[in-house]
Amino acid sequence: MPFTRNIELGRVCLVNLACDPLYGKLVVIVDFVDMNRVLVDSPNITRCVISLRRLAITSLVVDLQEQRTPDAATLAAAMKACDVEGQWAGSAWGKKIAKQAARKNLSDFDRYKVMVARVKRSALIKKALK
Repeated sequence: MPFTRNIELGRVCLVNLACDPLYGKLVVIVDFVDMNRVLVDSPNITRCVISLRRLAITSLVVDLQEQRTPDAATLAAAMKACDVEGQWAGSAWGKKIAKQAARKNLSDFDRYKVMVARVKRSALIKKALK
């Protein structure tokens, strides 16, 4: 099977370096600086140059009509037309990150309720298997 996640204009990426201020955000490649760095932009961030080592390439692509460095309004319209946020939320990767974020924000009592539900589910499964 050929490699399909190429680095190209309009490719949506996830910033995956924890010390980066953009950590966990979706950005779009709008121009190339050199072999190791790209110019990224998104409606909720300022345009910046970032190393490819800090990016995780997703399978999502925004159609920029081969336009390099589109302005913010054009990029926002293209992202809205491609429904990037909806596609990301529907992907397995996006669901996994959302689940991790939800579990991270649980209170102590919420974690207790999850534990009790897990014990009850386990008891039901054991009872059904006997």
